[in-house]
Amino acid sequence: MIPAIWLGFINTDYGFLGQMFEAIGWDFDYKFTAMHTWMLILAMDTWHWVGLVAILAHSGLSTVPQTYYLAAKIDGAGRWAVFRHIQLPKLHGVLTMALILRVMDSMMIYTEAFGINAGGPDDATSFLSLELGEDIAAFNYGPAAARSVVYLLIVMVVAWALQILSRRQSRGAL
Repeated sequence: MIPAIWLGFINTDYGFLGQMFEAIGWDFDYKFTAMHTWMLILAMDTWHWVGLVAILAHSGLSTVPQTYYLAAKIDGAGRWAVFRHIQLPKLHGVLTMALILRVMDSMMIYTEAFGINAGGPDDATSFLSLELGEDIAAFNYGPAAARSVVYLLIVMVVAWALQILSRRQSRGAL
């Protein structure tokens, strides 16, 4: 559904973005220009998930006790100092969770890329998950199994790196 919404947005006949691009004279051609396809996929994926990250950040900020803000006000701390020394450290766990969720979702990107341009133009936006899905649909189980093993190794390396970072951060907090 998300790709269909964005294809509607960029349609030059009735889409807001398509009409805006046409009005400023920009020929936005996502079908044959790889950079335009990448821009569309990045904008679409960001738009799709910014709400979740905003809700997580808001929930994290709501847990910061008011006494921290009062102490910062008494000390004469500016907005940047409050953000850097109070809010950001308190948001660490929430932002880490958002990062983990976004990495997991990014590893599963299939519907966005397939719905927009099916990996084109010239496989410029062909993701591992997209190629894996195409191999399975075409009953190419040998290449699909090999891609699955590569995919598993990538996921394990990313999970291991996040675990190492989490351990270092928890040791630093003690």
